[in-house]
Amino acid sequence: MNRIVLVRLFAVAALFLVFWLGTRKLRVVPGRFQGVIEMALSLVRVNIAEDLLGEKDGKRFLPLLTSIFFLILFMNLTGVIPGLNIAGTSVIGMPLVLAVASYLAFLYAGLRKHPGTFLRNSLLPPGVPWPLYIIVTPIELVSTFILRPITLTLRLLMNMVVGHFLLVLFFSATHFFVLYSDSFMGFFGIGTIAFGIVFTFFELLVAVLQAYVFTLLTAVYLQLALAEEH
Repeated sequence: MNRIVLVRLFAVAALFLVFWLGTRKLRVVPGRFQGVIEMALSLVRVNIAEDLLGEKDGKRFLPLLTSIFFLILFMNLTGVIPGLNIAGTSVIGMPLVLAVASYLAFLYAGLRKHPGTFLRNSLLPPGVPWPLYIIVTPIELVSTFILRPITLTLRLLMNMVVGHFLLVLFFSATHFFVLYSDSFMGFFGIGTIAFGIVFTFFELLVAVLQAYVFTLLTAVYLQLALAEEH
């Protein structure tokens, strides 16, 4: 049990609390809070699940996609909450777990839909002249079955780590200029605190975008696994 685990537990607790408060008294005409919850859920359902997978498969994989989106979102947002100041996804464990979940869902969807042809067509794409399989098959093996979970992990991890470092840099510089520098250098603290505040709002945008992109890529991989070419 360390700080990052506590931050992750806080994010999960906050996620449960928000959805409990937003859905405990559902109304036909939603209030503001219920309306925000419904809009967020519709974003995943309509813009990601049904748009890419269709109504049937979108509904089937909607619980997974919704869980991934909101878990990443809440863990990303802890990076800009005073007192926490670190995203739950800025240490490799959580991004790796989410990437593995996405990868296993991709394999499950493909093997369930095309049990006899999924792996064969993934490694030996139809329509390619057979001598080219010497080149194509290793590339498909590496890109589809090895690099995919790695790139998912690193994309989420690196964005949150870089954002965390930049915020630390801006606010540490402000602390130095205001408290430990001479009177002239102290004016630089105004610039660093301004950059820090602006970048905090930018990090809020990045937190939402990273959750959306990760969920979108998961849906894209599921779409590829379910495609009739397999």
